[in-house]
Amino acid sequence: MEPTNRYFERPSRFSEEEWKARVDLAAMYRIFAHLKWDESIYNHISLRVPGEPEHFLINPFGLHYSEVTASNLVKIDHDGNIIGHSDWPINPAGFTFHSAIHAQVPDGHCVMHVHTTPTLAVCCLEDGLSYSNFYSAQLYGKIAYHDFEGITLRMDEGERILASAGDKPVLMLRNHGPVVIGSNLAQALSLMWLVNRACEVQLASQSMGAVRQIPEKILHSCVADSLNFDPKYGAGADVFAAMKRIVEKQDPSFKH
Repeated sequence: MEPTNRYFERPSRFSEEEWKARVDLAAMYRIFAHLKWDESIYNHISLRVPGEPEHFLINPFGLHYSEVTASNLVKIDHDGNIIGHSDWPINPAGFTFHSAIHAQVPDGHCVMHVHTTPTLAVCCLEDGLSYSNFYSAQLYGKIAYHDFEGITLRMDEGERILASAGDKPVLMLRNHGPVVIGSNLAQALSLMWLVNRACEVQLASQSMGAVRQIPEKILHSCVADSLNFDPKYGAGADVFAAMKRIVEKQDPSFKH
């Protein structure tokens, strides 16, 4: 029988800080797979390498999220060059705007992009997200929009996506899907959770008839009171830790 601690061994080519970031990011990919937020082998969660602001980690193109591990994550620079060795390439369609955000947004340490049915459906609506439910109320004033330009393969669109985002942590790519920008993995997860649940509830409520709107005064209050933006309450750290425990019990191989 193999030793049970084999997933905790750090390869010598990685610093302790980078290895911890790799393990946490690999766990996040498994969490997305657990939540059914994956999209075959597509879409991305990227994370800056601690102490290396010019480098970030991203998923190897060709693997499902359930196959991502700490050691097979790919380290790249802002030009898309692979740093060190990788058995896998990266998907250029994801690198485009992730790179622009990591290069130019100081607090943009983590970038997430999904194509879940509810979030993409809301991105296809002319009016976008409706601030009419518990979840979307916490996102009031946090949402920006970017018009659809096709598959995100062109580097110049990365700059336009960045301009569209402005200072907002959530960018709805029209006809495409949401992008969230977090100061760390936990905060980004909290934002994506809010966006996904807000869109799920919006689609359900709009299918039943007229939707009751929330007064603007209450929306401001919801944002101010939301634990998702307050570091004093972990800004999602407790949720990330809980979800990580779930995927670790299911399959700890992400630590390899």
